[in-house]
Order: sequence, then C-alpha cells, then structure tokens
Amino acid sequence: MATQQITTKNFEQTINQGIVLLDFWAAWCGPCRAFAPIFEAASERHADITFGKVDTEAEPGLAGAFGVRAIPTLAVLRDGVLLATQAGMVPGNALDELIRKVRALDMDEIKKKVAEQQPGHAH
Repeated sequence: MATQQITTKNFEQTINQGIVLLDFWAAWCGPCRAFAPIFEAASERHADITFGKVDTEAEPGLAGAFGVRAIPTLAVLRDGVLLATQAGMVPGNALDELIRKVRALDMDEIKKKVAEQQPGHAH
C-alpha cells in the first residue's frame, strides 16, 4: 500500500483503525526528501499499516496538534492512540523494528492506562 496524503479532512477517519504512521514533512526540507523513499518502501513492506504523509506547510494545525517542532517527525498511532513521536530520519531497519514493537503491544492494557490518566477517573 502506498503512502497517502493526510489532511484535516481525512485525519479522523484515518487514525482510528489499526496502526498508522504519519510522516510530518515539508517540500523545502532536505532530510524530509531523503526520508520519503524509506517511508514509501516501508509502506510497501507493511501493506496492513496506514502510512500517511502530512505536509506541515499545508496542514499547520495538524503539525501543531502533534507538537511537531522539527521535520521530518514520525508519529505512531494505533487504534487512535498516539504511542510515540520521533523527530529526524528513521532508517528502514529501525522503522521495521518500531512496527514490530507496535504490533506486539496489548492495546487493551494501553487504553486502560490512558483512561486512568484522564481527569475525573476514579482511582
């Protein structure tokens, strides 16, 4: 599965299902252009995962919502839960390892912990 452009219009429907990797980038960013083929190749190796690209110039609201301060930044979500963000280029083998770890997570346990951290949660 190839990468897809993520905008404020398709963001919500994109992030709620399964594993989603978002690449925050800009056309003027050299490291972003260098990371693009690595990200694209990973999308071909992992067809069951959504690989989205967020143009920070066109979607500053999304970049701000994720606290993106440097690009490229990779955001990792699963079932709508933000698990991690990482600034800088990620080598292909490290991307594969990250995906392996995300697949192995017990999302029921993570969602339980997230709920416990919400204001108003009874302890």
